[in-house]
Amino acid sequence: MKSQDIRAKFLNFFEGKQHLIVPSAPMVLKNDPTLMFVNSGMAPFKEYFLGNAEPKKNRIADSQKCLRVSGKHNDLEEVGYDTYHHTLFEMLGNWSFGDYFKKEAIAWAWELLTEVYGIDKDILYVTVFEGSDDADNLKMDAEAYDIWKQYISEDRILKGNKKDNFWEMGDQGPCGPCSEIHVDIRSAEEKAKVDGKSLVNMDHPQVVEIWNLVFMQYNRKANGSLEALPNKHIDTGMGFERLCMVLQGVQSNYDTDVFTPIIREIETITDKDYGKDEKVDVAIRVISDHVRAVAFSIADGQLPSNTGAGYVIRRILRRAVRYGFTFLDKKEPFIYRLVDMLSKKMGNAFPELKAQKQLIENVIKEEETSFLRTLDQGLVLLNRIVEETKGDTVSGDKAFELYDTYGFPIDLTALILSEKNLKLDEKGFEEQLQVQKNRSRAASEISTDDWTVLIDDAEQEFIGYDTLEANVKITRYRKVTSKKDGEMYQLVFNLTPFYAEGGGQVGDKGYLEDINGDVIYILDTKKENNITIHFAKNLPNHLVETHKAVVDAKQRYRTECNHTATHLLHQALREILGEHVEQKGSAVHSKHLRFDFSHFSKLTVDELRDVENFVNARIDGKLPLQENRNVPMDKALDDGAMALFGEKYGDTVRTIRFGQSIELCGGTHVKNTADIWHFKIVSESAVAAGIRRIEAITNDAVKDFYFENNRAYFEMKDLLNNAKEPVKALQNLQAENVDLKKQIESLLKDKAKNIKGELKRELTEINGIQFLAKKLDLDAAGIKDVCFELGSQFDNLFLLFGAENDGKAILSCYISKELVASKSLNAGTIVRELGKYIQGGGGGQPFFATAGGKNPAGIEEALKAAKDYIK
Repeated sequence: MKSQDIRAKFLNFFEGKQHLIVPSAPMVLKNDPTLMFVNSGMAPFKEYFLGNAEPKKNRIADSQKCLRVSGKHNDLEEVGYDTYHHTLFEMLGNWSFGDYFKKEAIAWAWELLTEVYGIDKDILYVTVFEGSDDADNLKMDAEAYDIWKQYISEDRILKGNKKDNFWEMGDQGPCGPCSEIHVDIRSAEEKAKVDGKSLVNMDHPQVVEIWNLVFMQYNRKANGSLEALPNKHIDTGMGFERLCMVLQGVQSNYDTDVFTPIIREIETITDKDYGKDEKVDVAIRVISDHVRAVAFSIADGQLPSNTGAGYVIRRILRRAVRYGFTFLDKKEPFIYRLVDMLSKKMGNAFPELKAQKQLIENVIKEEETSFLRTLDQGLVLLNRIVEETKGDTVSGDKAFELYDTYGFPIDLTALILSEKNLKLDEKGFEEQLQVQKNRSRAASEISTDDWTVLIDDAEQEFIGYDTLEANVKITRYRKVTSKKDGEMYQLVFNLTPFYAEGGGQVGDKGYLEDINGDVIYILDTKKENNITIHFAKNLPNHLVETHKAVVDAKQRYRTECNHTATHLLHQALREILGEHVEQKGSAVHSKHLRFDFSHFSKLTVDELRDVENFVNARIDGKLPLQENRNVPMDKALDDGAMALFGEKYGDTVRTIRFGQSIELCGGTHVKNTADIWHFKIVSESAVAAGIRRIEAITNDAVKDFYFENNRAYFEMKDLLNNAKEPVKALQNLQAENVDLKKQIESLLKDKAKNIKGELKRELTEINGIQFLAKKLDLDAAGIKDVCFELGSQFDNLFLLFGAENDGKAILSCYISKELVASKSLNAGTIVRELGKYIQGGGGGQPFFATAGGKNPAGIEEALKAAKDYIK
């Protein structure tokens, strides 16, 4: 059975059980600060389990893209070394929100596996929660056990501990006992030797869990205690890749048709065979897995970067590159070439792969190229470390610096050192790594109290499109403590004029005022699991009274100017550059805006001018805002509204139109484009291959920009003695400067020639070596010329020259190539050692190297020490 048929049968089965089939949510999360990525099938539905929103239907089924590479659920290091762990995987799931419970969930799971898929009942085991005698004091899940007895013999029902059979989404939140279904696909001979039940949950590659049925019936509070949920829910997750392994009769996920086309493509590109060498096999599995994770992340809007979720994606891709570099001998980019096969294989189920294929290829290729350069630089630095190492062990500190500063993989360091018969101080490296991890963990550690509920079951309403002030009641609050922000309070109101950060737009600020006129300031507004949360340093004196909530009108207005400008900018770019332009991210603040978009080349001066003029023409056109709320999604798209990849939209959406610009948008906007006053681009740059970034300003920021430029203009003019044509005056100064530089260079060359004659006479022969160590009144270029001039006339030459320029010290060492070969002298090593005298360092080639430092007084000592190398 092909993988696409397996997926279809699952969805069709649950559609027949009155489930609404929904598409996979974007893998990159935007309104959940507790997660970077969707790491389980239930993550997109957290707001329903928490009771913060109503689902479209109480029964839902889907195939959800998941990524497990950080936090509690992290499978990265296992990937490639076993046959069933992945970074990206599909989770087939069926969900009940307060509808059916254990009886139906178990019955349907058994029916699907044994009747629809035809899995032999005799290779299945199930587990149920055995209870716990800890603080929770939970009883065994006898209800699930009794239900399972109707379908499977009791000797195949195993009791599992809290670790394996009690599922929690995190330290707090909905949770409950679970019942796992495991499959034993070993050969008959192996089964005869060892009973399968002894291998369940023992990480055996052929006795694996394929489906987890979670019975959500508790809520974990901040103090660790459990309370019963008002409604009971079902949350199931079945590993699609593992299911394919079982149904296709193979012993590894990588032998299914989910992976084999990619593996064959890797074999073709690398000229390596899968299945002959374990190290090669691991590398091929790593790459075939990782390219999926990276491609889907980029398609969902997350580009590789140095921070947050982007860093995770970069790390995954670099892991793949390094395995190709080390074990497949690929020293040039090649992973990007796998995207074509991936989009052909999975593009029908996930159309974003086809739509974003070119972008994905471009980004991966550029990342590969960049990291391969890093590897080349790292090899040079590692060779230098090897040269400086005394003994047979490279220190963990040096290896960690190479890893932390230059991104050079530690396992590659260890491999290269072993080839050079050197050891790595692994303990020292791990100690440094742990220090870094502890520092990062402490910086990001957050303690969150439980909500204190003041008004139960209060629904929240956002009224900020229509007003910036409202009388509100606080419905709940909690304290959050972090190293970064200290103690903060999160407040929820029954209704709010504050816009929560989203869609690139910054959250509102403002204040709460009580009946006595006492004020607390709202420092930020964010959304978490469909609730708008207001951040404050203090709680109001009177929590249960009505408060006046007031949004900072000036900040909101400036933000609205910038947000509306991003819509006009998007329209301008598509009009001037072409329909291929798509928004890839934005940041809308009160002071500036940032807009990322797909485009293949740097914008010319003329294109930037045309974009600015296009936007400002719409501003001058005084286009009114046409806002439509609760428009059916299909109608909005038919009307021409732009929908963005990686965004999660509901059945109804809000559209914002200014003239011919129409977009799906939940942000706030000006009532008329004239309010923006003016639009000015301040920079245009590259973000990644095929992604450009424009930063711009509007309104008051533009006025400040022109004011500062005007002030700078008159200051410059004053410096030019109020020249009538300041530009021409500057050009004349530049021309004079070029002429003077040429004259100085000529004089320095003449000076160097004269010095060269003097230096010939000062050469001293020591042990058959022509030696000279001297301080010169030349710049670095002049010294280099002198060294090579003398080097062309003398054999066996050793020169060390020092100089002082602009308060800094320079050392230059020249050694004839004959000496480098016969005496094992190395100019690079020597200047690094002598650089200590001038409080600096340097390097270069064995025959010529330089060092720079901040202590010119040490030059004489360095010159004296040079003799020690040839005596």
